[in-house]
Amino acid sequence: MSKKKAFTNNPNVNPSRYKRGGIELIDVMKAELSPEEFKGFCKAIMLKYICRADKKNGLEDYEKAKWYMDTLVEYLQKLEASKNAGV
Repeated sequence: MSKKKAFTNNPNVNPSRYKRGGIELIDVMKAELSPEEFKGFCKAIMLKYICRADKKNGLEDYEKAKWYMDTLVEYLQKLEASKNAGV
């Protein structure tokens, strides 16, 4: 699985506790969920962080929402490219 690039310098946004044996949990989610399920998962997590940001962690929660948005966009771009390559 590909190594995830850091979207932020904040270690709380993508902490090491989400990595097991060199594999990130987000990569496991991509592998186990259908594209629609993964898209829904990312959207739900983005909403969670956006809705709580002003009551909990502020900028950090917005960074987390952005991390999931960037991850989803990258995933969808790769999915689209692979569909176009197979046409």
